[in-house]
Amino acid sequence: MVNTDARINEIYDVVQKRNPGEKEFHQAVKEVIETLGPVLKKHPHYAEQKIIERICEPERQVIFRVPWVDDKGEVHINRGFRVGFNSALGPYKGGLRFHPSVLLDTIKFLAFEQTFKNALTGLPIGSGKGGSDFNPRDRSDNEIMRFCQSFMTELYRHIGEMTDVPAGDIGVGLREIGFLFGQYKRITNRYESGVLTGKSPTWGGALVRKEATGYGAVFFAEEMLKVRDQSIEGKTCIVSGSGNVAIYAIEKLIHLGAKVVACSDSGGYIYHKSGINLETVKQLKEVERKRIKAYVNEHSDAEYHAEGSIWDIPCEIALPCATQNELGEEAAKTLIDNGCIALSEGANMPCTPEAARLIQHSKIAYGPAKAANAGGVATSALEMQQNASRDAWTFEHTENRLREIMCNIHQDCYETAKEFDLEGNYAAGANIASFRRVADAMLAFGVI
Repeated sequence: MVNTDARINEIYDVVQKRNPGEKEFHQAVKEVIETLGPVLKKHPHYAEQKIIERICEPERQVIFRVPWVDDKGEVHINRGFRVGFNSALGPYKGGLRFHPSVLLDTIKFLAFEQTFKNALTGLPIGSGKGGSDFNPRDRSDNEIMRFCQSFMTELYRHIGEMTDVPAGDIGVGLREIGFLFGQYKRITNRYESGVLTGKSPTWGGALVRKEATGYGAVFFAEEMLKVRDQSIEGKTCIVSGSGNVAIYAIEKLIHLGAKVVACSDSGGYIYHKSGINLETVKQLKEVERKRIKAYVNEHSDAEYHAEGSIWDIPCEIALPCATQNELGEEAAKTLIDNGCIALSEGANMPCTPEAARLIQHSKIAYGPAKAANAGGVATSALEMQQNASRDAWTFEHTENRLREIMCNIHQDCYETAKEFDLEGNYAAGANIASFRRVADAMLAFGVI
C-alpha cells in the first residue's frame, strides 16, 4: 500500500528544489497535489507510473529576447516567455500576458493551472501560457505594434493551430492580438486563423470571447447556489478589478438581478451603495482608459477609497477578478463574518492559501479559479472550432454553449467531490476530476 501523504510530500519537495524561488508555481502545485491523496489510494497505478511527477514538469519552456524601438528611436529589450505545460488532451492552449510583473514563475504557475482548467472544459485542448515583462501602459499604438512584431518574430516558430494556440490575457487585447497575427501571417505566408484566439469577430474571432471569463464565473456561482436552493437574484455583490473579467462579471450579475456595489483597480476601490453604474465603468476603463477613481466625478453619491480593502464591504456574493493572491486571510475572515454565501474566482489563484482554507472550512460556497474562470478558455476553444469549420456563430448560440460548458464543469466538480466523500468541496472536486482526465490520456500514450 502506497503511503500517499508521504509520496505527495516527496513530490512537492522535489518540485521546490527543481524550481527554486518560484513561489507562485510552488503554491499552485501544492494546492493541487495535496488534494490527490484519495485518488492515489483508489488508483495506485497513477503513483506507479509517476503521473503526478510528470504532470508537474512542463513539456517545454521557451525564453527569448524581445528588442524593439520606441517612438523616440530608443532601443528597449524585454524578455518573452512561452511555456507548453501539457499536451495530453490537445495542443497547448493559454493566453499571453504583457505586464512588468511577468517572470518565468508567473508563466509557469499560470500554465500549470491551465492544465486542469482546460481539462475541466471537456474540450480537446492542452495547456500553456506565455507573455513578456513589457508594459503596454502609456505606449503608443506604433510602439505596441513594433513590440508585438518583434515578439512574434521569435514566437511564431513555436506555435501553430495543431501545436500551440496562444490567446489574450492581461495587457493583450484585440489590438495586440491583431498586431501579433499580422506578423505571424507576414512571416509564414499563411492565413492560419486558428493559431491565435481572442481575435476580433470581424476577422475570425468568436462572439462572447470578451465576456466569457466574467460570464462563466457568474454561471458557476449560479450553479453553486442552485445546489443550495438559492439564486443570484436580489443578492448584494462585490467584484474586485475593473478589467475585462470584472466588467463582464458585473454585467452578467446585473442581468441575473443582483446588485453590484463595489469594484476596484490597482489604485483603490469604489463603493456605490445604490449599485454600480456599469456604463460609467465601461466608459472609463474601455474607452477613456482612466483610473476607477474618476467614477465619483460622475456619481457624487459613490465613495472612492485609495486605502483599505474592498472586501471590508458586506456582501452576499464575492467575485475576486483582479489578480493572483489579492484576497488574504484577513479579508476571508471579514467575508465570513459579514455573511458572504458564495465566492467564485474570476482571476487566477486570487485567494492566498490561508484565505482559501478558511473559506473552504466556512459555509461559503467556494468556486476555485480552475473551475469558475474556465469560461474564457472554453470560448477560445469554441473559437478554434469555428475557425476550423470556417464558420461563425451568433452571440446567443455561443453564450448558450458557454453556459452549458460551465454547468457541466460544476456538475463534474460536485459529483467528483461527492464520489470521494468530500461533498461540497469544489476545489478537491475540480482538482481530482481534471487530474484523472489528463492522467488517463498520459497513460494511454506511454512514457513520453
